[in-house]
Amino acid sequence: MTTPLVLTIQSHVAYGHVGNDAAMLPLQLLGIQPVAIHTVQFSNHTGYGEFKGQVFQPAHIADVLDGLRARGVLSRCMAVLSGYLGDAGVGEEILSAVQEVRAAHPKAHYLCDPVMGDVGRGIFVRPGIPEFLRKRALSMASVITPNHYEFELLCGGTPLTTVPAAIKAARSMLSHMHDATSALIVITSLRTDDLPQDSLATLAITADHAWLVQTPYIDLQPLPNGMGDVFSAVLLGHLLQGNTAPVAVASAVSTLYALVQRTQSGERDLPLVACRDQIINPSEQFSATPVSA
Repeated sequence: MTTPLVLTIQSHVAYGHVGNDAAMLPLQLLGIQPVAIHTVQFSNHTGYGEFKGQVFQPAHIADVLDGLRARGVLSRCMAVLSGYLGDAGVGEEILSAVQEVRAAHPKAHYLCDPVMGDVGRGIFVRPGIPEFLRKRALSMASVITPNHYEFELLCGGTPLTTVPAAIKAARSMLSHMHDATSALIVITSLRTDDLPQDSLATLAITADHAWLVQTPYIDLQPLPNGMGDVFSAVLLGHLLQGNTAPVAVASAVSTLYALVQRTQSGERDLPLVACRDQIINPSEQFSATPVSA
């Protein structure tokens, strides 16, 4: 049996679980071989405070891609995953890689996690990255996984206070994505006025359908870093296994909930290694419920 390859271009920290360091183990446990290119190399993520390291320049990413190309690796990749960019110029290298992967596999997924910011923290990426994500990456992506705050940024900053409003906005955005008929938008950490305040929702939208997955709200302070990175990796893994969108989203939500539930108070990282069984088979399974706009 051939193990599927996924090109994952994200941040790297020596200590902690964010970016590629949050995505690689889940992909491997789900039977996917990650081909990881790092956009940055830091000592630790920002949850631990001060960090050392550097943001890699686009030329560095291009050089690594050249090496993979020479080995015939890019043409064997079945999907591309991207997260924190560090520099907008790196994004252009990612899009070039997506085009190359799709030249060999036209149906290849590009899952773009549009990392820009969050409620309470605001925008925490360099200038130019939000514009790149809106104007360039969106048109190449087949799946995007913004949190509520990031989705509103992609929509131009318009507050979305109801589930139908979010579905309507997503349907408009889908028309600008790669293969709009099959594209998927997954909004995480959705908190709208028409949802229970003691729950956390994930909304998945395609051109014809929408589903809502709700879990109990876990009041964990501080929240561990890397939750979105783990979610995106698990979601992509399930899609590559051939699962439908609602099954893949529900599985990713169930895994993330299980990991957050098992995170000790004060910990800045999800217990990926200690609770790796929850990545493959989460103990509590949540379902995706169809919703209408």
